[in-house]
Amino acid sequence: MRNIPVNLQGYKLMVTESPALKMRENDNGVEEVVTDRSGVQHFVVSLFAKKRPVEGQFAEKGEEIKVTLTADPGEGFEEGAYVQLIDATVSPWQTERNAATPPGWPTARRA
Repeated sequence: MRNIPVNLQGYKLMVTESPALKMRENDNGVEEVVTDRSGVQHFVVSLFAKKRPVEGQFAEKGEEIKVTLTADPGEGFEEGAYVQLIDATVSPWQTERNAATPPGWPTARRA
């Protein structure tokens, strides 16, 4: 399964590392830019996700996540900025080729 919709409205998302082109190592060991089937470049950004406080409930700890953006985020995605992801989805992924690992974190369109 790919691109499973996810609702992050209950979370504050703060940029901890500015967006950069998403890179991967090809079979020859050479770094290359990640693109979709149409050749559109992807970007990766690190966000700190923390659940929004609810009155009368314990404030949970947050987590740093890496998010793939399917479009150039443009201005406003600087370190320390709070952002909202639009049409966020989750897709299973693996960190090593041919290795079984747990699912990855959200990808999103331009936010």
